Amino acid sequence: MPRDRKRREDSDLQERVVFIHRVSKTVKGGRRMTLVALVAVGDGKGNVGLGSGRSTEVPLAINKAVEDAKKHMFHVPVTESGTIPHTVEGHYGAGRVLIKPAIEGTGVIAGGPVRPLFELAGITNCLSKSLGTSNALNMIKAAAEGLQQLSSPEETAERRGMTVGQMFGGKVEE
Repeated sequence: MPRDRKRREDSDLQERVVFIHRVSKTVKGGRRMTLVALVAVGDGKGNVGLGSGRSTEVPLAINKAVEDAKKHMFHVPVTESGTIPHTVEGHYGAGRVLIKPAIEGTGVIAGGPVRPLFELAGITNCLSKSLGTSNALNMIKAAAEGLQQLSSPEETAERRGMTVGQMFGGKVEE
């Protein structure tokens, strides 16, 4: 891939810092402070990624998290109305996130750390509920796991060996 094409693709990506957490480690001389940054990166067209970075300074931690997020990008099927194709539940650790499609005009109804992930994926209408934990890291990873489980109607119909019309109860063509 040519360099300028890669730069153009990177410039389309938006990034959002989900949270920055201070971690301290006790060593012989005292406490050593580091920062952990969790960042979501997406293009608003169904491609999104999550990454975390650790450093002693905030900008370095964010830069590391952005690079990690770009490496771990995945595609989310988004319908024409800006929602997801079907209901899904994602699990990560003690975190569970229920994600449901919504009609046009609903908006993104999602709590704290999950909202940026949906917005950067290009989802404009959906409902979500965090179940289990309030830990931001587990919640957003559970939401990402749920989004990775989604499949478009075309993919499902191909996997079943039928057309989309047949799958939704249409007339069987012979």
